[in-house]
Amino acid sequence: MSAPLTPPEHEHSAKIDEAARYVAMTPRLRQPRPIVPYLTRTFGLTPVEACAALHEATLIAGRAE
Repeated sequence: MSAPLTPPEHEHSAKIDEAARYVAMTPRLRQPRPIVPYLTRTFGLTPVEACAALHEATLIAGRAE
């Protein structure tokens, strides 16, 4: 059983989800390079959160296939 999300945790997840959707929906050749600094600047993520967003984007793309 997990505890309900508190506002900061929910906001944290929303930023990662938004970045993951961006990466999943943007063709790889059109994504800015390097992607992690771009995600940190654009979505206000930490580098660890940016990596989590990249992982989530991979899962989203895998489900789309």
